Amino acid sequence: MPTFDTFQAMQAAVGTEVAVTDWLDITQARIDRFADATDDHQWIHVDAARAAQGPFGCTIAHGFLTLSLLSRWMAEAVHVPAARMTINYGVNRVRFPAPVPVGSRLRARLVLHALDPVAPGQWQATWQVTVERQGSEKPACVAEMLVRHYA
Repeated sequence: MPTFDTFQAMQAAVGTEVAVTDWLDITQARIDRFADATDDHQWIHVDAARAAQGPFGCTIAHGFLTLSLLSRWMAEAVHVPAARMTINYGVNRVRFPAPVPVGSRLRARLVLHALDPVAPGQWQATWQVTVERQGSEKPACVAEMLVRHYA
């Protein structure tokens, strides 16, 4: 796991791929829990029998489930002890180029696009995140994630 003990060290990583996460299995149980948490029970996500007859031949993960995993992957892949607190600030330019069928394995590639001071002791990191699905040529999600660090 890359570790940034100073924001100057983090600044030096701008423009580089900082990390690639481990693979994560997308199970029906995970999809169902997300459906319950968001009250999004559309059949394409939770009804295996009906989804088998649908356009993908099986259930697929919610796009927002895939997007929500960015926080997990960021915490798993990058350590910033220079910050006493880190928060998700938002996302820009989110796209879901390909579906995530149940049983898929996903991982994230994290490129540090920018690191900007926003106030004394506060930095905003802009990450280009590409979520890959094992065996797929197209990414499952591409997003620009904003993270605020407080020294």
